[in-house]
Amino acid sequence: MARMIGAKAIFVAFTALFVSSSAAFTAPASALAMRTGGVTSQPIGHYEFCQTHRSECAAGQRDPGAAKVTSFGWKMIREINDTVNRDITPMTDKELFGADEHWAFPDLAGDCEDFVLLKRRKLIEQGFAPADLLITVVRKPDGEGHAVLTMRTTEGDFILDNLENEVKRWTETPYRYLKRQASFHPGRWVSIENGDAVMVSSVDK
Repeated sequence: MARMIGAKAIFVAFTALFVSSSAAFTAPASALAMRTGGVTSQPIGHYEFCQTHRSECAAGQRDPGAAKVTSFGWKMIREINDTVNRDITPMTDKELFGADEHWAFPDLAGDCEDFVLLKRRKLIEQGFAPADLLITVVRKPDGEGHAVLTMRTTEGDFILDNLENEVKRWTETPYRYLKRQASFHPGRWVSIENGDAVMVSSVDK
């Protein structure tokens, strides 16, 4: 069963964000969603983040399946992506903390993982399900590692990126997808089996 995401106020907001699961929606074509494999290694930065933010990575997360996003929901997603991209200054962990792979919620500045953590938290605060908001590790065309936020929907997987203000379907980005948080447990990670589909799609265009 699919869920619908939108919004209004307190009870009304909850109702609009999660419309009754009795309404059935068509599942997305497999090419529009990442195909995940088995549990894989957790990035060291995320592991250390989980040690100090245990509630962010605790077991017990339910995965009811990808959500159906309303027009209001999409507006909220785009606004949060734009706001965080505008308000946070890109800086490396070396510049901020004098060390690599320090994941943290940013106040004024941060690197790609920090942008992702803040967007994920803001969307969860608005009622989006944690199982649909997955930190994802990719490789840029130049070979450099990068982190983005994957938003699962019944229309496929979409990407919130600090290098791009437009929220795009994952197959419309230039990245190779490596692994992401598991939808069934925010402290575990799974491999992305069709991560090269993006590269193939880009070549075909």
